Amino acid sequence: MLLERLMAKLSAFFGILAALLASLGLYGVMSYMVTQRKNEIGIRMALGATQAGIAGMILRDVGLQVFVGLAIGTVMTLFVAREAGSLLFGLQPNDVTTYAMGIAMLAFIGIFSGLVPAHRASKLDPMNALRYE
Repeated sequence: MLLERLMAKLSAFFGILAALLASLGLYGVMSYMVTQRKNEIGIRMALGATQAGIAGMILRDVGLQVFVGLAIGTVMTLFVAREAGSLLFGLQPNDVTTYAMGIAMLAFIGIFSGLVPAHRASKLDPMNALRYE
């Protein structure tokens, strides 16, 4: 059982590391997008957009990216699960609870990583944003 426990611990470690890297990657992409759209956000704010509206716009973009990533990942997982079924101890390859928990965790991580860029975009000063470029 020592080898199985070691494999389980290594798998958990690499799973957490992958989730952390995905979160940092999404944060970086969204921060870059906010920087690139600073002029547009400044115009929207100058025309009367609220801070909640700007944050919602950024979070919708994050949600779309997370949804597309989860959809592609789920389809790929369904195909790979049959091959990895022999490595799963005590789980069926198509366990709905495991899929639901994984999707919920990754969706939470994805939305959480977009909160900082959304907050930063909602706090932009319209005059500084319009001068940017």
